[in-house]
Amino acid sequence: MLEQPRSEVQPRRRLPDWLRIRLPTTDGFAHTRALLDELKLHTVCQSAKCPNHWECWAKGTATFMIAGDRCTRACGFCAVSTAKPLPLEADEPARVAEAVRRMRLNHVVITAVARDDLADGGAAHFRQTIEAIRLLNPQTIIEVLTPDFNDRDSAIDAVLAARPEIFNHNLETVRRLTPSVRFRATYERSLSVLNKARARKTAPLFTKSGLMLGLGETEEELMTALADLRGVGCDILTLGQYLQPTVHHLPVVDYVAPNKFAEYGERARAMGFVHVASGPMVRSSYHADEFRLPAAGARAPLPA
Repeated sequence: MLEQPRSEVQPRRRLPDWLRIRLPTTDGFAHTRALLDELKLHTVCQSAKCPNHWECWAKGTATFMIAGDRCTRACGFCAVSTAKPLPLEADEPARVAEAVRRMRLNHVVITAVARDDLADGGAAHFRQTIEAIRLLNPQTIIEVLTPDFNDRDSAIDAVLAARPEIFNHNLETVRRLTPSVRFRATYERSLSVLNKARARKTAPLFTKSGLMLGLGETEEELMTALADLRGVGCDILTLGQYLQPTVHHLPVVDYVAPNKFAEYGERARAMGFVHVASGPMVRSSYHADEFRLPAAGARAPLPA
């Protein structure tokens, strides 16, 4: 069942200086947009109103969002439209693979809307997209950012069977705030998905997760969430500032200063994450290609 659209207006707070961005002046942005339009592809960059999409498109990168642009959930932080989804497009995996080829991506991130209307949550479509990309772009590192699939083993296994190099599923926020931030998901379910991805024999080389800060979490709650992620063997972490996409979404409670993000990043590394991106503008796929698989050596060991 679809959630009701958000209606309550939440006032926006003024952005601090460190969150103000400059728009690109090159023609790279227009080139990327033209390519995506030609291949009729959706991106989380546009659908989720990502503040970095100007920079990323100008550089010729994008995060592809498969399975349509209509989500069956209505998370309080997310700008993706909530509506009855359209049928899956059988040729979408091939179109994504062609975009990766034309953009010459060394590292691609594939995400999707939640498809609770489908028995497998869209897992087979993820698998087909990974396989299509690998066929046309055998050297490209493939990262998937998945919904929770309602923690179904068969769906998780279907994605892992295609052997993406990185399996990402976001915890998004601390335990206490989860019911209000993403009320169709649960904190424990997300940890379970990551734990299963780590434990499977067909698992990717690395697992990854991320949280948004500024929703009202305490420092103690954040550190507990990071410990919980390490407890299920999560290798890679992203921490970024939550920004209210529209007045109908959750308000920003606090703007976290860059020096605090730096501190949290250092503390996360000390906990055993092999790669951490922590900063106000960091998002799940922002500069994802900065993580080098060979340089990392091995997955982070499970904590004792």
